[in-house]
Amino acid sequence: MATFITHIRLSPPNMNDHEHITHLRWEQPGKTGHTTRQGIVDFIKEGNRVWVHGSPDAEVAVVDGKPPYVRTHADGYWNNNLLSLPRF
Repeated sequence: MATFITHIRLSPPNMNDHEHITHLRWEQPGKTGHTTRQGIVDFIKEGNRVWVHGSPDAEVAVVDGKPPYVRTHADGYWNNNLLSLPRF
C-alpha cells in the first residue's frame, strides 16, 4: 500500500530544515492521517515505504541523526521535497 506525505509541520514554524519537522500528514488509498516525526521514522524502519509526489515521486528515508529524522532521497541524492510541501 502506497503512503504519501502531503503536508509537514515545523517547530519553530519559521525554521526550514528537516530536523525541525515535527509532524507529517499522510495519505493512503482511501484514508488520510497525521503522525509525529518519530511515528513516521518507526513506520519506515518497520519496512514500509513512504513517498512524496513529484516528477518523479521521491522516496522518504530515515537519516540517523540525534534524534532520527526524515528526508527524501532520489537518484542517489538527498533532496528537499519534504520542505516544499504545504504546512499544516
